[in-house]
Amino acid sequence: MYRTHNCGELRMEHAEQQVNLAGWVQRTREFGGMTFVDLRDRYGITQLVFNQETDKELCDRAGKLGREFVIQAKGKVMERSNKNPNLPTGDVELIVSELNILNASKTPPFTVEDDTDGGEDVRMKYRFLDLRRPQVQQNIMLRHRIAQEVRKYLDSQGFLEIETPYLIRSTPEGARDFVVPSRMNPGQFYALPQSPQTFKQLLMVAGYDRYFQIVRCFRDEDLRADRQPEFTQIDCEMTFVEQEDILNTFENMMRHIMKYVHNIEIDKVPRMTYADAMRLYGSDKPDIRFGMTFVELNDVAQNQGFKVFDDAELVVGICAEGCASYTRKQLDGLTDFVKRPQIGAKGLVYVKCNEDGTFKSSVDKFFNQEQLKTWADKMGAKAGDLLLVISGVKEKARKQLNELRLEIGNQLGLRKKDDYKFLWVLDFPLLEWAEEDERWVARHHPFTSPKAEDFDKMDTDPGEVRANAYDMVLNGTEIGGGSVRIHDRGLQERVFELLGMPEEESVEKFGFLMGAFEYGAPPHAGLAFGFDRLCSLLGGADAIRDFIAFPKNNSGRDVMIDAPSKIDAIQYEELCIKSVVPEKEEV
Repeated sequence: MYRTHNCGELRMEHAEQQVNLAGWVQRTREFGGMTFVDLRDRYGITQLVFNQETDKELCDRAGKLGREFVIQAKGKVMERSNKNPNLPTGDVELIVSELNILNASKTPPFTVEDDTDGGEDVRMKYRFLDLRRPQVQQNIMLRHRIAQEVRKYLDSQGFLEIETPYLIRSTPEGARDFVVPSRMNPGQFYALPQSPQTFKQLLMVAGYDRYFQIVRCFRDEDLRADRQPEFTQIDCEMTFVEQEDILNTFENMMRHIMKYVHNIEIDKVPRMTYADAMRLYGSDKPDIRFGMTFVELNDVAQNQGFKVFDDAELVVGICAEGCASYTRKQLDGLTDFVKRPQIGAKGLVYVKCNEDGTFKSSVDKFFNQEQLKTWADKMGAKAGDLLLVISGVKEKARKQLNELRLEIGNQLGLRKKDDYKFLWVLDFPLLEWAEEDERWVARHHPFTSPKAEDFDKMDTDPGEVRANAYDMVLNGTEIGGGSVRIHDRGLQERVFELLGMPEEESVEKFGFLMGAFEYGAPPHAGLAFGFDRLCSLLGGADAIRDFIAFPKNNSGRDVMIDAPSKIDAIQYEELCIKSVVPEKEEV
């Protein structure tokens, strides 16, 4: 056999045993007539030893091994004289008596190690090599283990794993669809699902009660570190439940996963309304690992002759504890930070709370010491603290201050990756106004149920209607979201009307779902977790690409296989599509 043990398995109890190992050459070293080879597989590294005195030919062969050669080594396990405490196998080594080269390797374009010398572009081009790096392997294995624990938990709760179609009809709401031409139906197209939303609702109508799927989804949208054109979500739905049942079920799922992955016990997850999240943090996914909640200052900062504040819809600030020692250079840096185009603030006001009880601010000529003290008192500041204030249009000012709060949190080391803080955000708006289209659009999706107590506002004040919707947030990142669904055809039609969707259009796009509601649709609700995002957070990484075996780059390309790519002319013909290749210009 190629191997009797893997490269991370051997310990002192294996000493004196004859074993076979197989794997990849990590590196070779020659020292005093000895050749040492580090042999690697996904389980670990074992040191191989070749002695020139006992077998010169074998030792010479070992010295010619290159990085990433695939080899088999047979020999005896012995205790190492120079032990390596950094390796699980560091107490032993293999004294090799037989070496078989199974496959040679070209010199890899980067070192296959955690501390690699390869840039992201070259690593993505040679992703099959990058996947050999121990850290990447750990990420992929963590993803696997989390998936298995999700399945184990949901199975214990009576959920059925049911697959839904990948080729569906296009419903251009929200993100753009990826479309697939149909050869058998010329001129018609499938779409790849952005989520299995309507299918899981139909499964509830069909009586399957509890459904889940770890499912691939597709969105043709601009990419960021936490987005990919194809991504995976833990998709779930339940019947005869209310919001409280959903929150408890999936809070317990996260409790189960955190115990398994990090041996961390999670207390009851706190809850916050969307309105409070925006008021206190300027974000619908607040990072609650640290304080610095917003304090509104309109009543103490306006009408004092400072036009910037007087003309503002909102004056709002945060108290950065212990930061009065910030230098002018640091304060200018914060001002430049909020003035960046992607944040868009016009400026930043600061107040230092000095140890002697006085105040030093960037607006001293507009506000006296007594007035600044009222700010500090309202913000709960003490000597040594720093007040940072932004003003402007309410929504923009809050978003700008949120960015500043997170930046200060980073600077002060308050956003520790191993400090896991979960939060439920509830009662989102049902609708939001789309300026470009001049109409209401669904904040979540058009199948979300409005709260019963807000039904009367649907005709008079649609923007104030709250949804039976909820998001789970982890460390300032949304990891999952869902809602109680509409299960009544009349209410669903009413929501479509609010969205400006004519009856003919709603019937054409969603008639199958509304028709199903007329055949005994039960109350149902669900949610979906972003699986890639969850894995990256639990693995302590910033980008979900690190936890996807074959990710796309920021342009949506797979540079390893060079996709997307052109297709043959015959394929255009079969699909009844006019070639998009530009014709040659006439000379």
